[in-house]
Amino acid sequence: MYRERNQAILSGADPVAAWERFRAVRDDLFAHHPQSALDDAQRSTFEGLPYFAYNAEMRFIVDIDTNVEPTRLSVAMNADESMAMTTVGRVHFVVEGEAVSLSIYWLEVYGGGLFLPFRDATCPVESYGGGRYLFDTIKGSDFLAVPGERDWKRIILDFNYAYNPSCAYNDRWICPLAPIENRLVVPIRAGEKKQQLALRSAA
Repeated sequence: MYRERNQAILSGADPVAAWERFRAVRDDLFAHHPQSALDDAQRSTFEGLPYFAYNAEMRFIVDIDTNVEPTRLSVAMNADESMAMTTVGRVHFVVEGEAVSLSIYWLEVYGGGLFLPFRDATCPVESYGGGRYLFDTIKGSDFLAVPGERDWKRIILDFNYAYNPSCAYNDRWICPLAPIENRLVVPIRAGEKKQQLALRSAA
């Protein structure tokens, strides 16, 4: 899914068409894949994930600032469990005239991977209260390279692909939430929206 999206973007495909294709594939996985975040009862009534309308202003080309102190964090997953991660970079951009920044982390579990969780001002009314993810390379949700560049000094942050962690759908899952430094005071009206209560299992 992410590989197909990345190839489409690198080949110059229309961003909206690539996003719509991504949504269709993701909906199909939620509906039919055995490792879907949804349980059987939820899948029986599933009609697709809700998203904000595609917003070109929520797509940024950013430099990766690697001149950061590699701070190790223990991030809560629930009341009893946490996950260790280390700050490895930071990205800076402007939303609605306000300069903001987010940290990129290296997960210290499952062999490691890059991770960008965030929470914004749409939480918890319009989007999931625990925040969303932009990429988690352990799970295959890769970040985007800038077409024509190979040194990874810059990447594309496209919040239209922001997605909910599995724990947004039902209580079977636990997941790390955005650290305080990745909690934005501005709204990111792009990507996946808050799930309807009917989607959450009563079990």
